[in-house]
Amino acid sequence: MNNGGAMDFYDLVSTRCSIRSFEKSRAIPEEVLNRVLNAGRLAPSANNLQPWHFHVVTSPEMLEKIYPCYKRDWIQSAPSILIVSGDRNNAWVRRQDNYNSIETDLTIVMDHLILAAAWEGLGTCWIAAFDLEMIREALQLEPNIEVFAFTPLGYPAPDALPAPKKRKSLEEITTLY
Repeated sequence: MNNGGAMDFYDLVSTRCSIRSFEKSRAIPEEVLNRVLNAGRLAPSANNLQPWHFHVVTSPEMLEKIYPCYKRDWIQSAPSILIVSGDRNNAWVRRQDNYNSIETDLTIVMDHLILAAAWEGLGTCWIAAFDLEMIREALQLEPNIEVFAFTPLGYPAPDALPAPKKRKSLEEITTLY
């Protein structure tokens, strides 16, 4: 959370956690949402093609179409859902093996959005286990548009206590040459 500049980047990444309970009636101020979205806009992408689009779902009608795509009830406490989509046809493709960077680009932008949200005191939870066709239909996405993840977005409820992070040690995941 942004404490007037008191938190540095390393505090942010070590304290950010997945939130699964939100203050549904507390709206996100437009200036806060715009700062979060702008952090995503500034994310790097392969060949700077920026093949993404941000879908901010806040209307009750659209939320009712999106909530069922994820089978856990807690999602319905989220006042907003942020869905990141990308156009596979506008992403960079490596010539040697035809690797398409869309998933990498969308992952990077999603990370920027989630970290910016945490900085602003908002809760998020990266979700990839969802009914893709339900989202595609709700957002009326074209066949070339990909959705790899979305996140609920809102202020954490007072009872949203994060579990301690369990991470491998640096020695387990690092090789120095």
